[in-house]
Amino acid sequence: MSSVAVLTQERFNEHRGGLLAEQSGAAGGPSGEEEALPTYKDAFPPLPEKAAVPEGTPETTNAWTTKIRPLKSSVITQVFHVPLEERKYKDINQFGEGDQAKVCVDIMHKTGAHLELSMAKDQGLSIMVSGKLDAVMKARKEIVSRLQTQASSTVAIPKEHHRYVIGKNGEKLQELELRTATKIQIPRPDDVSNQIKISGTKEGLEKAKHEILLISAEQDKRAVERVSIDKVYHPFITGASNKLVIEMMQETGARINVPPPSVNKTEIVITGEKEQVALAVAMIKKIHEEKKKNTTTIAVEVKKSQHKYVIGPKGNTLQEILEKTGVSVEIPPSDSALETVILRGEPDRLGQALTEVYAKANSYSVSMVTAPSWLHRFIIGKKGQNLAKITQQMPKVHIEFTEGEDKICLEGPTKDLQMMQVQIEAIVLDLVNRMDYTEISVDPKFHRHLIGKGGANINRIKELHKVTVRIPPDNEKSNLIRIEGDPQGVQDAKKELLELALRMENERTKDLLIEQRFHRAIIGQKGENIKEVRDKFPEVIINFPDPAQKSNVVQLRGPHHEVEKCHKFMQKMSAEMVENGYTLSVPIFKQFHKNIIGKGGSNIKKIREETNTKIDLPAENSNSEMIVITGKRPNCEAARTRILSIQKELANITELEVSIPSKLHNSLIGSKGRFVRSIMEECGGVHIHFPTEGAGIDKVTIRGPAEEVEKAKQQLLALAEEKQIKSHTAELRAKPEYHKFLIGKGGANIRKVRDSTGARIIFPMSLDNVVEDTVDVDPKHHRYFVARRGQVLRDIADEYGGVMVSFPRTGSQSHKVTLKGAKDCVEAAKRRMLEIDAQVTMECVITQRFHRSIMGPKGSRIQQITKDHNVQIKFPDREDPNAPAPAPPAVAAVVAVVQENGETDGEKCDIIVISGRKERCEAAVEALKALVPVTTEVEVPYELHRYIIGQKGSGIRKMMDEFE
Repeated sequence: MSSVAVLTQERFNEHRGGLLAEQSGAAGGPSGEEEALPTYKDAFPPLPEKAAVPEGTPETTNAWTTKIRPLKSSVITQVFHVPLEERKYKDINQFGEGDQAKVCVDIMHKTGAHLELSMAKDQGLSIMVSGKLDAVMKARKEIVSRLQTQASSTVAIPKEHHRYVIGKNGEKLQELELRTATKIQIPRPDDVSNQIKISGTKEGLEKAKHEILLISAEQDKRAVERVSIDKVYHPFITGASNKLVIEMMQETGARINVPPPSVNKTEIVITGEKEQVALAVAMIKKIHEEKKKNTTTIAVEVKKSQHKYVIGPKGNTLQEILEKTGVSVEIPPSDSALETVILRGEPDRLGQALTEVYAKANSYSVSMVTAPSWLHRFIIGKKGQNLAKITQQMPKVHIEFTEGEDKICLEGPTKDLQMMQVQIEAIVLDLVNRMDYTEISVDPKFHRHLIGKGGANINRIKELHKVTVRIPPDNEKSNLIRIEGDPQGVQDAKKELLELALRMENERTKDLLIEQRFHRAIIGQKGENIKEVRDKFPEVIINFPDPAQKSNVVQLRGPHHEVEKCHKFMQKMSAEMVENGYTLSVPIFKQFHKNIIGKGGSNIKKIREETNTKIDLPAENSNSEMIVITGKRPNCEAARTRILSIQKELANITELEVSIPSKLHNSLIGSKGRFVRSIMEECGGVHIHFPTEGAGIDKVTIRGPAEEVEKAKQQLLALAEEKQIKSHTAELRAKPEYHKFLIGKGGANIRKVRDSTGARIIFPMSLDNVVEDTVDVDPKHHRYFVARRGQVLRDIADEYGGVMVSFPRTGSQSHKVTLKGAKDCVEAAKRRMLEIDAQVTMECVITQRFHRSIMGPKGSRIQQITKDHNVQIKFPDREDPNAPAPAPPAVAAVVAVVQENGETDGEKCDIIVISGRKERCEAAVEALKALVPVTTEVEVPYELHRYIIGQKGSGIRKMMDEFE
């Protein structure tokens, strides 16, 4: 890899000037006056090039540097060239895409430098890198390691010199690797080897080896000599493929380090014993003087495109010409527009060298083959198979396909190129005769239907008609579909695709709303019902939503008229199902269910048939007494009457209505129906029905055996009377200005009175003292306040002087909750609500088999924890005893504790949910952990077991009671 601008215009002009000077010197020698004349360079000194000055070399002072300090740009641009033979990715069809493009994007992200790629005519890769110096150097190293083929080499220097290559904290080595874009591996101190391994490109290897040898030479205790020789004479000192310099090193025993062509240095470094160095220096100077005296130059014009053939792979052709003729050939850099090639050598050898240069330049030629661009991929073949067969016979010929152009470019040896051209022209002619293509226009919205599910439709058409079909991707937004292949197959495929598209244009999609609960009934067992509908409307596609989506939308798609007919038919089916879907629940005492069923199901079957209803009874082992009737409403009513009449015939069932003030209904029902359920169980399972809350109806219905109904009536009335007595109301008059003192700070005084007496105290709202405020409460916590018939809100009102709390309407997702009342009471209630809103929910995972032990007798332990820590604790439902038991956990105690919405590894049946303030929940979790029983094995001799158990187990029972 070589940096651009190896040979500058000024350097080239100097070469040509040197040739003229030597010619004039050979004629008569220079005069003193000519020597006194100033040169162009002396008269107009060039601006200094900072990058061109080698390290360690002091800058030359000239007319420019004394006046102007050069400004250093923060952003630099460098161009790197990767020859074709050194490219890692050589697939020309993937330029700008594929692995090479991905690598470049990755380098830009990693280094922060900007990369621009371009392809030269010789298929070499030119990379322009812009950015800060550090970023450009890092990018260069990445480019070399990832886009250029790697080679490796070793260089041997004394072991004691290795540390100078590494430098302080490895800085010198890092800087050297960055500058040469190589990887340098130095043996460890305990390794006796003195070989340093270098990996990288050929150019990088040369640079790194040169720099390492320079470092070693500087540290070498033996003699070091530096000889400055014009760069143009270096090839004569090294010889072809470095043969001459190797011979000199073998003859003298000195080490000679000549900078490679890619390094812009003229200094040759010789190290070794003093006598060996002196001998080597003499030999080098002798060669230099001879070549300077005897060589001359000629400049020839060679087309830029042919320079690569003169250079050859890795510069081998230049070395061949040097070996054969002893003439050095200088080629201008690849980024230069110059076409002039300079030959330097002895006059009698220049003619032979010139012949060689022209022979190499003309050994390759370029030709064009006309071929329609759409045929290019058929010529290349699948994965390049067809092209590979051709190139195997003539590997030196390079073939280039340009997308969108009706031509193929061939480049290579003239003889091979002609043979290749004949073969490709024959292939093109054959393809043109037997292949055809056409394009059809189809609306992009139909493209996916033409492709079909998993490409089923388009693959069938391709296989049937032996064609290739290109449907543009969605991002192109093109309506052109291209068909290529056999002429007849192309026409048949075109016809079929157009017919499909026309059919889809006439199609329409319509949504039908059917309640999801009816979907299964419409589909039927194993799809029998829906199959009949589809057979009736074969051209209509009926799509039901996924059950998990809980959607009511059924989609119909097909020809317009057929979709309309199918829509009406299914709408009628749905209406019939809705009409027949009325449900009624009838409570019937469990002991009479068998009589309603009848012998062999005769009674229930008769009722079903005569009323045309569906009647479902609860399972025998169920505690439910409800019989569910489904069908048309009048039919359901008739069925209920008949079932109730059977119950009345079998038992003395009466129905009684009791008048109890509606304001007492909630207190009679109790928390979760506790009070009313106990009355129903105590009175032989009678049914007690309270009217809907807020209806303002006082009548309560009791149904069951006459004696039990009367008993339940007496209990309800007694309980209602007790509630009324306890709900005595008294009024006390106090001036409004004293109310705040009665309430106390934060409601402290009034709370104390309420706690000691159990009475509910409500203060009137003085218009002067009434305030209205709002508090933000997360909607997900609203249900906590209004649960249990608003118990929490009633408690807040009791505690804070009758503050009125209004929550937003359900579903509005508003956070604002309004409080209205006395100012102090509103503030105290607001703080209390925020405290409740700040509650968290934690999950404590404890194996379910320990839950009963943790709860204690009648839940006493869990009640105590709830009371002590002011939290709510909810245990999971017990697992189904018939379900397969999960594998026992490795640790039987607490598995995990997580915050709300967290995840645990425990089974659902093991998770105990704790709600409250965070610190209180954490304390409750610890209290629960402490209650988890542990198992300890104690070794007791078998003969003593009976003494521990005691008579009839009395000893062991006593121990269990004493220690719980």
